[in-house]
Amino acid sequence: MKPAAFTYHAPTSVGEAVGLLAEHGDEAKALAGGQSLVPMLALRLAAFGHLVDLRLVDALQGIERREDGSVRIGAGTTQATVQRSEEIRAAVPLLARATPLIGHFQIRSRGTVGGSLAHADAAAEYPAVALTLDADLEAESPRGRRTIPAADFFTGVWSTALAEDELLTGVNFPVWGGRCGFAVEEFARRSGDFAIAGATVALRVTADGRLDRCAIGLFGLGPTATRALATETGLLGTDPTDAVPDDLGRAATENLASVPSDLHGSARYRTRVGAAMVARAWRRAVQEALHG
Repeated sequence: MKPAAFTYHAPTSVGEAVGLLAEHGDEAKALAGGQSLVPMLALRLAAFGHLVDLRLVDALQGIERREDGSVRIGAGTTQATVQRSEEIRAAVPLLARATPLIGHFQIRSRGTVGGSLAHADAAAEYPAVALTLDADLEAESPRGRRTIPAADFFTGVWSTALAEDELLTGVNFPVWGGRCGFAVEEFARRSGDFAIAGATVALRVTADGRLDRCAIGLFGLGPTATRALATETGLLGTDPTDAVPDDLGRAATENLASVPSDLHGSARYRTRVGAAMVARAWRRAVQEALHG
């Protein structure tokens, strides 16, 4: 099939792009890498009267270390650029480790950081990483710029807190210092497929080996990526080696609501897989934090 007819726009600035989105309202859609949107248009699962291509907006590109120590990534930066970045590998290792799990290299060469976050697929890696690391997302509209915490950004299946006239322009990732460990684990039936279930873990230990920071992200297990907040809270102040990884995985996934059930697996199966992914990621993150 072919997409329904639309008017094509190729702005060269954020202001121009935002103006087009505001002018055309819900008839306009921003196009980043197009790895999700273009197939949906081709299959006529989505149709828009105006397509706003962001590839020529240079202000959406790039990776920079900010004065507050965080790392800002422009929304139009490709996943392949993130994968090649030594800055990301050193400062935001969880993001660096999640990136090679996204599709295939052809997809990563066109897919963008902002496109993945704004598409908000519950089985995608980047939303889970943003949640786990407490990232802040930047949005711009004719009313100005605002910052949205990742915890408030993902609102449902393929939906976010962005208004119709808002454009995601960048994401800021905090840089964790100290004795930290990071890990991402996912299970997919074939390499490059969306994960049936996955987990991200980030933790930090004090000099005496106690957890003073802990985050457990889950993806593929609900309408959005999510955090196992109750489990995280119970772990703070403890020795991470005291936790039994399999028990921890079950605790992190036992109270999930709306776990999907489809031809790839029942809700019960996905939950069991998710628990196993949490256990694997926990072991790896603890090993890194304690032994490097």
